[in-house]
Amino acid sequence: MKIGIIQQHNTADIENNRRRLGEKVIELGKRGAELVVLQELHDSLYFCQVESVDNFDLAVELDGPSAKFYSDVARQAGVVLVSSLFERRAAGLYHNTSLVFEKDGSLAGKYRKMHIPDDPAYYEKFYFTPGDLGFKPIDTSLGRLGVLVCWDQWYPEAARLMAMAGAELLIYPTAIGWESSDSAEEKARQREAWMTVQRGHAVANGLPVVTVNRVGHEPDPSGATNGIMFWGSSFIAGPQGELLYLAPDDEEAMTIIDVDMKRSEQVRRWWPFLRDRRIENYGDLTRRFID
Repeated sequence: MKIGIIQQHNTADIENNRRRLGEKVIELGKRGAELVVLQELHDSLYFCQVESVDNFDLAVELDGPSAKFYSDVARQAGVVLVSSLFERRAAGLYHNTSLVFEKDGSLAGKYRKMHIPDDPAYYEKFYFTPGDLGFKPIDTSLGRLGVLVCWDQWYPEAARLMAMAGAELLIYPTAIGWESSDSAEEKARQREAWMTVQRGHAVANGLPVVTVNRVGHEPDPSGATNGIMFWGSSFIAGPQGELLYLAPDDEEAMTIIDVDMKRSEQVRRWWPFLRDRRIENYGDLTRRFID
């Protein structure tokens, strides 16, 4: 599968962000991409640095103009497109939602982010209700896509459930970066941990992983911090965790990587982790903690 990724630096100009993404998706389609993955909440700045009710004005209806724009882009480019939108489901009810569009622009399915963080400068619990669609792959003309979103990437349970449901690829639209007060050593540890855990999901499940992060500095509107320097580093890993592509941590990137989707079958024969799982002993996983 020829997989295109777009790592972009966003500005406060939503129409500009959207236009640039649309142009890049169409360009990747012309270059032969079959699947294109966008970063998390790609239309705007990362608004979760502050808690402000005014930011709910950024949310969109899933049958509105924003979704139609990406539907049209997928159709024009002839690609399966994984997008990420701030969903207004109802007044006072919002989700962080990924929409997957087919090559003809039709909606293949959606996923609502399940794990919602609440950290300094990442105040997502203020904005997003946890997803209620479960960990279910989205069927497309290219196969079954296990779409998850950002904070989900730290949870092996989410990746495993997607794999158990038949996902052929794990996909993570992402928005994560550095806080300026952290030391260079701490920044390196954070980025390496982020990559390592996702490559571990690839290994444990015998599936390729596609992670697309935003890049560049976005200021804190409150001035309480120095903002977030999103670390880019979008990557694609194969089913043994092998790095097939790694984007820069300090600039935009747009590329196509040809991923051998048949390799997962052979890797799972060599390493039959699904066969050897002791499912009769895993009941405690549904508990918060074992005292």
